[in-house]
Order: sequence, then structure tokens, then C-alpha cells
Amino acid sequence: MGAWIKWTLAVYFPGERILKLEGTGLRLFETHPECRDVFFLFRDIDDLQQLKMSKELQSHGLRVMSFIEKSVARLDQEDKLEQLAFNLGCSHCRYNAPPKYYPYIGAQFIAVVKPILKEQWTAEVEHAWECLFDYLTSTMKRGYQEAEQRNKIHSSTRKAAAASTNRNVI
Repeated sequence: MGAWIKWTLAVYFPGERILKLEGTGLRLFETHPECRDVFFLFRDIDDLQQLKMSKELQSHGLRVMSFIEKSVARLDQEDKLEQLAFNLGCSHCRYNAPPKYYPYIGAQFIAVVKPILKEQWTAEVEHAWECLFDYLTSTMKRGYQEAEQRNKIHSSTRKAAAASTNRNVI
């Protein structure tokens, strides 16, 4: 599976970084407009052209593509790949970006890459990318859920400490 992914990048993006793929973020908002609500910086922008010019959206797209590149580079180092995806899930908890949106990224990535490869895009290549994105999203979800659980515990502890302090003051 990892071989198909690396083959895709080596054969069709030789010497290039896949960061040059464009349109993934904007396409996401066209197909799933509800995703825009997660991005507080541009949730109120209704004009897709204005959204396309958003530096924040472009920056996020570059971070997504960089994450995909890092993931591919770690295919032979499963512990590092898992840690990368898990940590990203934890950080998405801080941004309040819930796991229900994660699977959309893989589908959008495939929708952008597939036409570039044309007839070279095979069922095996697609399956390999789908498996990678399934793994990444499930690992990110675990990271998100663990971070969410830690936040609840910390919040409960702070509330209990505040209540105890208030009782001592009275």
C-alpha cells in the first residue's frame, strides 16, 4: 500500500512537492459548506472568490499538504506516523475542529490528484490513498478524543478547586 502512495508521488510529482496542488481547500467548502463554520477566520465569507484569496485559507491548505507529505515520508516509520497524526488530532481539539470533518480532506485530495493522473490512476492507487487517509483520520480522531477528555478532567479539577476555595472563604 505504501509503495503505491510513494509510487504516485515519485512518478507523477518527481522533484516537485505536492504542495503545488491547489484547489483542495476551496473545493472542500464548495462540496461541504458546513466545514466553513470550523474556520472562525473566514466563516462569514460567502463569496468563493474572496475566500479563494484568503491568506488564512491558503496557509491552511499548505499546512494540510505539508502534513500529507510528512505522512508519506513516515510510511515506513509507523510509530512516527502515528504520533504525527495523533498530535494533529490533539491540536484540532484546541481549535475546536471536530473529527466529523477529517474524512473530507482525503476525499478532496483524491478528487484533486485523480484527474492529474488520468488513466494512470488505478484502483490500487486509489485504495492505497484511501487506506492512508482512513488511518490518518482515525488516529487524529483518537488524538482529538484524548485531548478532549484531558480538557474535561482539567476543567472539572479547576471547578472543584474553585468551589473548595469559595467554601473556605465563607
